[in-house]
Amino acid sequence: MVQLRQLLPYGSLLNQFQSSVRWSSSLQIRDKKVIQPERSFKYADLSVRLAGPEQLQVKPNVSALSFGKYFTDHMLKVFYHEALGGWQMPEITPFENLVLHPASKVLHYAVELFEGLKAYRGVDGKIRLFRPELNMERMNHSAIRTGLPTFSGDELIKCCCRLISIDQEWVPHSTASSLYVRPTLIGIDPTLGVASSDSALLYVILSPVGSYFKKTGEDVGISLLADPRYTRAWPGGCGNYKVGSNYGPTIYVQREAIERGLQQVLWLYGENNEVTEVGTMNIFMFCINDDGEKELVTPPLTNGLILPGITRNSILSLAREWNQFKVSERKFCMDEVCQLISENRLLEFFGAGTACIVSPISYIEFIGQPLHLPTMKHSEPIYKKFLKYLTDIQYGVIPDHPWVIPIE
Repeated sequence: MVQLRQLLPYGSLLNQFQSSVRWSSSLQIRDKKVIQPERSFKYADLSVRLAGPEQLQVKPNVSALSFGKYFTDHMLKVFYHEALGGWQMPEITPFENLVLHPASKVLHYAVELFEGLKAYRGVDGKIRLFRPELNMERMNHSAIRTGLPTFSGDELIKCCCRLISIDQEWVPHSTASSLYVRPTLIGIDPTLGVASSDSALLYVILSPVGSYFKKTGEDVGISLLADPRYTRAWPGGCGNYKVGSNYGPTIYVQREAIERGLQQVLWLYGENNEVTEVGTMNIFMFCINDDGEKELVTPPLTNGLILPGITRNSILSLAREWNQFKVSERKFCMDEVCQLISENRLLEFFGAGTACIVSPISYIEFIGQPLHLPTMKHSEPIYKKFLKYLTDIQYGVIPDHPWVIPIE
């Protein structure tokens, strides 16, 4: 129960609220590829309760921003109660703590999911969201897998835009920073038992952020620990869904990497040490293949090991549009990486994700073997080209790009 009066007991609540419940016109989920929610909240029903002067926070200096430390003055909340007809009306409220029943399914069975996207203040002063429709699509896929209710992505985008417009002064006036948008959906059904949750809460919080990695720059890339003893995901699992249970168990391995003086973990899978992801990022390798061609390679989405990243999607789209080198979504293993390094055919390694955008990788420790990568040694590396093009879109240097939604 996020607000005690909204959850218990269901019987009395049903009588009290049933007449006021509203939802959108009926849609159906036909399959997992095309997600059309049965019912959804509507932006037209959104109510706003602004924070009072005593609730407003001091905004941090842009130079002091780190990732996920500060939060804005308001948040979006939408409750779902099956007994009350499904989705309730969305509400923007002052930023506040959540109150949960001790038996809430999110606390016992990790019935939850989340997304991450960003709002950018452009060089022209306009605020833009980058490809939010893909986040909504991925969020609904995660909801199906975790037994949580789906919704209309368009309606949530509209609600998020209104939230950002209210807290627009929290969007940094800087092209090195942005406003991180974190939609989260949790099961709040106050009953024990591994089952779909009949009650849920969708909420959105905002956080002004700077660089994700502190020790990277023009001359320093990310360092990785690649240890075959640890696996992030496996075929048939949930590695391709953005759920918290994918991330909590990685903290132990991440701590081991840090203790060795490294920054992130390169996740491997199987006897052949198949390369999957790096930290919370998708992975890309740029190399000269056996045919003498330059090739950009990233693992495929076909086996359920890889999260379908929005930045990953964007890089692949740009690379295919540029048509300057071969682009492949295929499996590759550490043996291939080591061979390419030994033959001076590995050119670049980099990670890609919403938080980090594009981050170069310069070192991998693999089974005690130090692998030094030449990513940072090129005068015009492709990772920089991708990074510049994406940020030019996000910050409005390239105006009116179809991948952005301006916030009025």
